[in-house]
Amino acid sequence: MSRADALRHALRGRRLLRALIVALVVGTILNVINQGDVLLGEARLNVTRMILTYCIPFCVATYGAWSALTDGRVK
Repeated sequence: MSRADALRHALRGRRLLRALIVALVVGTILNVINQGDVLLGEARLNVTRMILTYCIPFCVATYGAWSALTDGRVK
């Protein structure tokens, strides 16, 4: 499978849903850890940081799917 085809497959269906769930769960945990002071009212919310904290696990999960597809381990 070509890299472009693998990326299209990684961003569709179950793989996309899995990446979004990973981003939601891991991103939320990381945001609580990294911006816990916001929850305590001791600091202001850094929206850029919050968005990036959700984007990173999404990218990692998508890369994992893409990598498995390009290596031929998944069809």
